[in-house]
Amino acid sequence: MVSMPSLHFFRWVDQLKDSDFEVYWFDITGAGKSIERISWIHQITNWKMKWDVPGRIFIKSKLPSVYRWIQKINERSIASEFDKTLAKIQPDLVHSFALQHGCLPIFNSMIGNDILWLFSTWGSDIYYENNKINFEENLKKILSRVNFLITDCKRDYNIAKVKGFCGEFLGVFPGGGGFFLDEIQPIPFNERKIILIKGYDNKLGKAINVLKALAFFKKEIIDYNVIIFGASPAVKTYCSENEFWAKKARVYDFIPHSELIKLMSKAKLYIGNSLSDGMPNTLLEAICYGAFPIQSNPGNATSEIIKDGFNGLLIQDAKNVDNIKQVLHQYFLLDDIDEGLNYNFSNLRKNYEREMIKLKVISKYKEILYDN
Repeated sequence: MVSMPSLHFFRWVDQLKDSDFEVYWFDITGAGKSIERISWIHQITNWKMKWDVPGRIFIKSKLPSVYRWIQKINERSIASEFDKTLAKIQPDLVHSFALQHGCLPIFNSMIGNDILWLFSTWGSDIYYENNKINFEENLKKILSRVNFLITDCKRDYNIAKVKGFCGEFLGVFPGGGGFFLDEIQPIPFNERKIILIKGYDNKLGKAINVLKALAFFKKEIIDYNVIIFGASPAVKTYCSENEFWAKKARVYDFIPHSELIKLMSKAKLYIGNSLSDGMPNTLLEAICYGAFPIQSNPGNATSEIIKDGFNGLLIQDAKNVDNIKQVLHQYFLLDDIDEGLNYNFSNLRKNYEREMIKLKVISKYKEILYDN
């Protein structure tokens, strides 16, 4: 497994716990310590620095030119460390997570061998091309070498085919595996009083546009608690400086995943808005735990599971506050959303049950290792 340390990766690899596979994780950052949560796997971490230079953080902030010189002599390269890892472990399969961080840094190592290579795309990984140097060239060279592909939406498989992928497509899976649906009992929809907003606002996330649009519906949301999670600094600043949102919203930059799930099970409305994404895990969680979803639809990925106006609403222009206002207006005018909610709960929800996804994932690994 080749990945940055992330919640999605930890949740994915945990599916293989107690399986027959011997699993190794190469932390592509090389800077972190072993992760207790996945202590059952072999972890190759903290390999980057040859020496722990005293005062390194101070030097980095105050004497950047000196720090760059220290880096040149003190940091090991990803390529050399990964080559050593391959030689030592001699894996049957390398599984890379994300193009930029999981595939490109080890490409030269993988092009020189015939080890089976699986690539999992995440989020905006191969969809959003802006500001990525040599994106097209890099994507094509990776897709020409990898043997297997997993995506989190059908859109990205179609992109991969157009860009030259000729290997075996293993299917669409949630980025972190499935969800523990029986751990929390969602409360009835008519008893819910929370509007939950994903608070990313950066190059891709556009939460502030949601807040600008939602502020036009002060009367409609007067009895609701508005909770913003994962709030970027810009969102925290915007809310603190806006008289309405300073009083109305509870803003969190971090909420533990277990607490977020509890909020989803109590939320009436979930809103996520970004210029680019795959199939957002938070959208799937909203569906699984009974919130009505309003979600942006980059490249029509979201519309793979959301029928606009039925089991959710789609934002077609994440930058356009007027478009978001229209979508919110449509939500507040909906007379009966029970059918769509029942569809989510009875039809879609079961597709994301943790144990079912886990068994499918293990089956795919077995197909790779035993049939090739």
